[in-house]
Amino acid sequence: MKKAVYPGSFDPLSNGHLDLIKRASKLFDEVHILVSVNVLKKTIFTAEERINMVKLVTKDLNNVYVTSYDGLVVNYCKENNINIIVRGLRNYSDYENEFSLFQYNRDINNSVETVLLMPTTKNQVVSSSAIKELVTFGCDISKYVPKEIKNMIIEKIMGKN
Repeated sequence: MKKAVYPGSFDPLSNGHLDLIKRASKLFDEVHILVSVNVLKKTIFTAEERINMVKLVTKDLNNVYVTSYDGLVVNYCKENNINIIVRGLRNYSDYENEFSLFQYNRDINNSVETVLLMPTTKNQVVSSSAIKELVTFGCDISKYVPKEIKNMIIEKIMGKN
């Protein structure tokens, strides 16, 4: 059985994230979506809220499991017998970051491979940071986030939740 983990902050989950999740679910028998809990990163949504958003939009994907973790992804891999990390690669900046992460992960646990997936054209510029900024300025985010969670995102960012 080929198992993979797709880690991220998902703050909030975007259509780009969902696209990669769906594509990874076709490539692997089991995909763990790992909502990272990073004390160094300021998030708007709690880990529980992010997990619930991901679960809501992936409920029809039977081989996708959603959880959170506050440690290194490679340690989660070891604990769960996973040897593939899936990452998204939108641009050259992402490449530099992913290359560094790959090297560190490889040094810590060389049995874990990293698979990079490119976004579809419509998702190349989508980022959680941009979504938060667009909401703050009252812009429509319909084409950037799953419809099931759009209102949750707007309400949370605008301070109504």
